[in-house]
Amino acid sequence: MCRQPRPDIGDKNAGFTILEVLIAIAVVATVLTAIGALTGATTRGVRALEQHVVVVETARSVLATLRSSTPLSSSETAGELYGNRWRIGISPFPVGAVPDSPWVPATVTVRVQSPSGAALDVQTIRLQQKSQ
Repeated sequence: MCRQPRPDIGDKNAGFTILEVLIAIAVVATVLTAIGALTGATTRGVRALEQHVVVVETARSVLATLRSSTPLSSSETAGELYGNRWRIGISPFPVGAVPDSPWVPATVTVRVQSPSGAALDVQTIRLQQKSQ
């Protein structure tokens, strides 16, 4: 005759202990925290990159408005584009004109500042023909 286990006494190895459940919850919480931190860092990076692209595009647009045929005068101009403030400063190049050259260099400085405070400074040199 075969002995059958009593239905009121279960297998002692079935189920999890409270300690095993707590360890599993701690591991899952640690993994979720790491994923959350990574997602947050990625989101901040994407936001900063988007902001930088807008500031650079604003600087490009402002520089593109300078016509090559229009003579530059030593002055400063300011405005707003794409929600960013910009300022162009034009000044004589420190070295000055080269003798017997039909060209005069000028320093063009563009500063673009976003509403959040991020700023971009671009400095370039532009040659223009000497006025005769």
